[in-house]
Amino acid sequence: MINGLFLFISGLALFLFGMLKLSTFMQQLFGARMREYIRFSVKKPVYGLIMGIVTTILFQSSSATTLLTIGIVSAGLISFFHSLGIILGADIGTTLTVQLVVWKFTSISPLILFVGGTLLFSTKEKWKQTGEALFYFGLIFFGLQLTADATAPLKENRFFLDLFRHTENPFIGVVIGALFTALIHSSAIPISIVTIMGQQGLITLENAIPIVLGANIGTTITAIMGSIAANINGKRSAFAHVLFKLAGVTICLIALPAFLLLLQHLSSSIAQQIALGHFIFNVLLAAVFIPFLKPLSTLIEKILPGEDVTLPLWPEYLDTKCLVRPEDALFCVKRELSREILLARRMFTESLKLVTEFSEARKKDINYIELVVDNLLAEIVSYLWNISCGQLSPSSSKKLFAFSKIVYEIERVGDRSTNLVELSEEKHKRRALFSEAAQDELKEISTLIINNLDDAAFLIETKDTMKISIIFERNRRVKICVKKATEQHLERFYQKACLAEAGPIFVDMLVNLERISDHCQTIAECIHGLDKES
Repeated sequence: MINGLFLFISGLALFLFGMLKLSTFMQQLFGARMREYIRFSVKKPVYGLIMGIVTTILFQSSSATTLLTIGIVSAGLISFFHSLGIILGADIGTTLTVQLVVWKFTSISPLILFVGGTLLFSTKEKWKQTGEALFYFGLIFFGLQLTADATAPLKENRFFLDLFRHTENPFIGVVIGALFTALIHSSAIPISIVTIMGQQGLITLENAIPIVLGANIGTTITAIMGSIAANINGKRSAFAHVLFKLAGVTICLIALPAFLLLLQHLSSSIAQQIALGHFIFNVLLAAVFIPFLKPLSTLIEKILPGEDVTLPLWPEYLDTKCLVRPEDALFCVKRELSREILLARRMFTESLKLVTEFSEARKKDINYIELVVDNLLAEIVSYLWNISCGQLSPSSSKKLFAFSKIVYEIERVGDRSTNLVELSEEKHKRRALFSEAAQDELKEISTLIINNLDDAAFLIETKDTMKISIIFERNRRVKICVKKATEQHLERFYQKACLAEAGPIFVDMLVNLERISDHCQTIAECIHGLDKES
């Protein structure tokens, strides 16, 4: 029994490790193409459903997809309404793991591990990435194979057989499934284990389905925990996920005899019946709710009131119809630059908060905003290129080149802000503390830079010689403050008044702050070079 218990725990550990590593690996690949996926998912709720299914199949975790969705919603990249289809799709996508167990993928998991491990040693990056994905994928099912080996001897245990064959109260199964899933943050594990038990004749369908239903409720705990640090839209998405599951489980429990009869009619294999039960439950959930997502989202917004702030990932003002008139097109660019610099300013102010109190959720929000800023850079540059193809007056040509430089300067402000985020994370992980004097120095410099960003944003809208001079003077003060702070840091360091590990982080932060101020001055120089207001 002890050996079997250790084998079972080891199987669970390998499953969780493989799932987490595969999910993280796929999210990194997914991130590079995120804007295309978001563009697709917001067209229609059905497209969001497809997006959720595909993403969960790639991540092998509906919890990862749901958390990613809550993060995107919280950052304002998509609306709460558009998140609902993705969440429903994620619940369908997770059913593939259980179906693969039925198809005996656990038996060929050593082969998958071998192929993946071999490809990991390839010199070609593409083969190496494929090998890494295969290795983690194989690890998931190898872990399940170990749990199957651990539970096989239970065929001879009469107490265990009686427990799972003669328990008549389905609510007990729902509670067991919900608690186990909430504990390990994965519905795939309990449902896969129940499916394996079905293959071995250790559980009846009547006792398995309530556990499956409970696991579907338990999986919402990840979304709930992820929404704690999210804004109101993230909380709404998590609430909707719970609402979907509770409504579906309630309906299935009411119609449980008919549901069991349907599954028995579809297949004679208990394992396949369990997998089908999991699949049909989530498909019916999507089919019932998809047509009513709009009124449902309105209802949830009334239950959880709050401001719905969405940051459009795509340009709002770059009208292609204006390209025939360069002056009108350049005015469109100016409006989009104003929006871009406000986003960069938000990134900067949010990154400053992480210096004193690091938050993983806020870090993700900043990274999502950076996605918007990077996308705007690409779109504005493309639009400017289209303008350059037409006949331009000397004044318009000067604006074109000025705007081309400004858009890159704004994007670099965003890049420097993400550098501050990374430095804050390093400070947090090393538990490095800044002295009170160092914190005051950062605050003084940051205030100057925020004022410079505000004035730079104003200049994009309206040329003002006085503000240009103020930015120049303020940037000069920033450089003096940075130099002074660096010297005072060295004095504190040699007087042993500050921690050694905090020093390099503090100095790097000063460098990034100075560079952000430089970008503001460059923007002011670009505006100053124009003959008239832009």
